[in-house]
Amino acid sequence: MAEAGRVILNTTFLPSLHSLHKTHKKVSYSQPFLHKRHPAIQCSISTSSDTKAAAKVSETVPWGCDIDSVENAEALQKWLSDSGLPPQKMAIQKVEVGERGLVALKNIRKGEMLLFVPPSLVIDADSEWSCPEAGEVLKQYSVPDWPLLATYLISEASFEKSSRWSNYISALPRQPYSLLYWTRAELDTYLEASRIRERAIERITNVTGTYNDLRLRIFSKYPHLFPEEVFNMETFKWSFGILFSRLVRLPSMDERVALVPWADMLNHSCEVETFLDYDKSSKGVVFTTDRPYQPGEQVFISYGRKSNGELLLSYGFVPREGTNPSDSVELLLSLKKSDKCYKEKLEALKKHGLSASQCFPLQVTGWPLELMAYAYLAVSPPSMSKQFEEMAAAASNKTATNKNITYPDIEEQALQFILDSCESSISKYTKFLQASGSMDLDVTSPKQLNRRLFLKQLAVDLCNSESRILFRAQYVLRRRLRDIRSGELRGLKIFSGFRNLFG
Repeated sequence: MAEAGRVILNTTFLPSLHSLHKTHKKVSYSQPFLHKRHPAIQCSISTSSDTKAAAKVSETVPWGCDIDSVENAEALQKWLSDSGLPPQKMAIQKVEVGERGLVALKNIRKGEMLLFVPPSLVIDADSEWSCPEAGEVLKQYSVPDWPLLATYLISEASFEKSSRWSNYISALPRQPYSLLYWTRAELDTYLEASRIRERAIERITNVTGTYNDLRLRIFSKYPHLFPEEVFNMETFKWSFGILFSRLVRLPSMDERVALVPWADMLNHSCEVETFLDYDKSSKGVVFTTDRPYQPGEQVFISYGRKSNGELLLSYGFVPREGTNPSDSVELLLSLKKSDKCYKEKLEALKKHGLSASQCFPLQVTGWPLELMAYAYLAVSPPSMSKQFEEMAAAASNKTATNKNITYPDIEEQALQFILDSCESSISKYTKFLQASGSMDLDVTSPKQLNRRLFLKQLAVDLCNSESRILFRAQYVLRRRLRDIRSGELRGLKIFSGFRNLFG
């Protein structure tokens, strides 16, 4: 379902462009360069609940291809070979996992190094622009790599065949699988139970804000270089969708972020632990297989240890339930405002970069030590005020303090606090899953019906995987509380390290 791959870094937040408020000397050119003009593309990102916004989702950019097209991908392979890509043991084909991917043409051994994409075929912040003047303007304004690359993609796409990257851009999907393409109404309807909804809204807001910053501070001042019919919200949604799903960080190239054509046709497998990186000896971007492949088998890499929600957020797919060992669900814990020590506890939390409401990851195998420390703080009585600072420090992942703290006198209350939060989340998932079978999709066109069915299935798959973790935690918490209340475990230090609750 996901189509290419690739983000090894955390991309939850986009770089701030506040630095662009600074005054810059305006660049002037004797002969302004005009971009090839395209019909206007209207913005379809929406954070309102207006159902009319759903009708705009089908609008796409005037470049790229269908998500499962291999015709343009084959042209890409030929161009890459002509441009210096060494002979490959893989070819682009339609596949069951990912719609298209790289399939072994020959026997591939475990531990074999593949790809060898040369730096000349990698897109990064130093890549040459078809419109050099546009690149100079962005660099003069010190635009960070992410928005710089997003603008670069649009600029090169607008040049069509005149761009060096035309074959690559033609092989990119017109509409990447991404939550950027979900309307606010769809997010509210299908992801109401999951914390991924808030992260998707935040991401959409960040992308919209980044575009608006660029438009206000740069594009509007250089309309001959950045015409609105080319550089608009719709095209930026496309380019950021491409970056979120394909941009990689290459540790051996000074942590440079880059798009790596051909390599980004590799799909993700939760069972694979091999990543892309630059190999200095061969002078190419490579990965080393961690298993053998037979001819006809799809070859996979890992996009990183990400939860199912994170994979849906950036790549638009959810692995089969129980197949992702890195899967997790965010559990929200909150201080009670009725707490007599609310102000003191909040001050302690803020001192360590935390807030009155904080999310912690639950996994099938347990949870982080920070979660238990936060729970201790939330339930601690005024008589333990001297320990508030220690608890808050242990609840933060930004400090190196001892996190494996225990307070036997309030352990029962802390576990009950976590259980209450867990069951509150379970009730939301249960409500959604029960309603999903009879959910009114409220569409008339077959195309929109197929889209809604697809989105609903993704949401159901995500909720099943996340609720599975919550139910497992609920079971163990109830068991622990029962044991404590029977006196069997009272006062014992029952957690250590990353709490393996479910072994």
